Order: sequence, then structure tokens, then C-alpha cells
Amino acid sequence: MPEQVHARGAGQGEGADAGRGRGRLLRAFGLAEVYNPSMVPTLRPGDQLVVQYGAAVRPGAVVVLRHPFRQDLLIVKRAVRRLDGGWWVQGDNPFVENDSREFGVVPDELVIARAWIRVRPPREVQRSVAGVLSWAASAVRPVRAERSLSSRLRAR
Repeated sequence: MPEQVHARGAGQGEGADAGRGRGRLLRAFGLAEVYNPSMVPTLRPGDQLVVQYGAAVRPGAVVVLRHPFRQDLLIVKRAVRRLDGGWWVQGDNPFVENDSREFGVVPDELVIARAWIRVRPPREVQRSVAGVLSWAASAVRPVRAERSLSSRLRAR
């Protein structure tokens, strides 16, 4: 089953005030929920992502894109390298091949957002301030580009 995300939020700049400063900025961000394991260990099913629509993509960035064969399906992958015609994307889980190894290079217009922050939902109800703070310290993390990814792949 393909890695799937569910995007929420205005996100893509539609609406009457899309050209106005603050309204446009708020629409540039949205939420996406991860459903499948292709990005484990970086992302797990149930994780929420704060994404920025139209953000610049660099190698190593985690991106939300439309599946090339099912454009109604949003998926999350790591942008590995830029090639002629688009991006080579792969999941972090080596056992799930629903990525460019299966469908090839993804055209630029199908890459719609870049992930900035991962929020991992609590596994249990937090009943104390200390519990909430402990959860927040481990669950809310920036989604960083893996800088060494491209050099590791070139070395093989």
C-alpha cells in the first residue's frame, strides 16, 4: 500500500485574499498526517507534519507530493536528488519500495509541500504537567534534511 498522507488546511493559496500579506502567509502552511510506514524510522503512522506549500526543495528534504500514477493520493518521501525532469524520491524504510524505484522521477509540479515539523501523538493520556512537557520534548521535532544522504548515495 502506498505511503499516504492526509493534508489539512487551506495550504495552496486559494481564496479572495490570497495575494494579501498575512492571509497568504497563513495559507502557505498546513497539516498532513502520515498513514503508512515508508518513512520509518523518521516518521511513523499517526505522525502529524506541519508542511509549507511551495517551499524550496533541497536534496534530503522530506516532501509531500502527489503520487505520479494516482494524483489524488498524497505521499510523503525524502527528496534524494534533482534530475532532469524532476526529483528522485525515496522512503527512509528500505523494505518499502513505493517511491522512485517503482515510479521513476517525480515532476516538479507534483511536489507540493516541504515538511518542517513532526508532531508525534501521545501514546497515552498525559495527566500531569510534567507528563505533557516530557511528551512535548520528545514528540515535537523539526524535520531536518539528511545532509549526508546525497554523499552516501554517491559513494555506493
